Amino acid sequence: MAHLVVSQVSVAVPIGSDLSLRRSAFKVSNLNFQDKSWAPVLTFDLKANNSRLRSQHVTCMSVQQTSAPKVTVSPLELEDPNEPPLNIYKPKEPYTATIVSVERLVGPKAPGETCHIVIDHGGNVPYWEGQSYGVIPPGENPKKPGNPHNVRLYSIASTRYGDNFDGKTASLCVRRAVYYDSETGKEDPSKQGVCSNFLCNSKPGDKIKITGPSGKIMLLPEDDPNATHIMIATGTGVAPFRGYLRRMFMESVPKFKFGGLAWLFLGVANQDSLLYDEEFTKYLQDYPDNFRYDKALSREQKNRSGGKMYVQDKIEEYSDEIFKLLDNGAHIYFCGLKGMMPGIQDTLKKVAEQRGESWEEKLSQLKKNKQWHVEVY
Repeated sequence: MAHLVVSQVSVAVPIGSDLSLRRSAFKVSNLNFQDKSWAPVLTFDLKANNSRLRSQHVTCMSVQQTSAPKVTVSPLELEDPNEPPLNIYKPKEPYTATIVSVERLVGPKAPGETCHIVIDHGGNVPYWEGQSYGVIPPGENPKKPGNPHNVRLYSIASTRYGDNFDGKTASLCVRRAVYYDSETGKEDPSKQGVCSNFLCNSKPGDKIKITGPSGKIMLLPEDDPNATHIMIATGTGVAPFRGYLRRMFMESVPKFKFGGLAWLFLGVANQDSLLYDEEFTKYLQDYPDNFRYDKALSREQKNRSGGKMYVQDKIEEYSDEIFKLLDNGAHIYFCGLKGMMPGIQDTLKKVAEQRGESWEEKLSQLKKNKQWHVEVY
């Protein structure tokens, strides 16, 4: 079992990075995991000024874990229910959980900041892969004085066992919402996203009010362990897919032995914006017959027409293969900003027409067969 000290998180630091500016915040330590000794890593004290995270690139502790054989998880009673837990805690009576850690996921050249946030729910708010938590940020709702803020939903980025494999934590992947003045082009601090900034600014030990879990559309179907799962994500929409992939390739789950194909398409701005890339790359090395990983970097890659590379361009690139997999029963999932869907739908329609098929009929059949899963926001 991996144990995470609340005040510290082990992170990998890019070779050649300037440690002189951070010497006071880091110290070298060995990481012991599954009775194995790992190479020394740098430990970042998250009790230090959290604002430093905004200018540093650190990698999740979980990346260290991906090098291990499959991990034993507990409690296995989490596998017993036949139906997913739903809305155990509601907005009027939320559960008060505790922040374990906050880590910056992206590099210095990424536009914006995305954080990996681990929350301790003590095993009291169980969930399944593909579900969401609601978060109620502290303070008053400016539109309803005297009332709390509205609930914000976040897809859970961990399996039901959490990043510590003990069933007591959940992880969120959160992009800090900031707004820019249209005239000056500069960030306007008075219009920051309330909840995302609360989460990204949190420190270990801080309390957080959560609701849920909610959602059934993105649950991972496990009736056929040899099924094909095609996952298409933009940005933080990769969250539920991280949970799927950890369950498939990292955890030793007696009731679920994955032997199918998982194919992830991830669209972000550039290399520094990739999320959980080390985890996914490790799966590619360890399970080359069961995992495929394609990246669309809109600011660094060009599509066939010479324009920016988006996920729909990658879909078009592999369209024949994707359509054949769908014809054979593959599940396809979409998660991310709702603006991703029109371009993807247009691409799929164009490909269907080139194949002499009606996209409307095909989509209707995919939905009827429960192969089509969409969660956009």
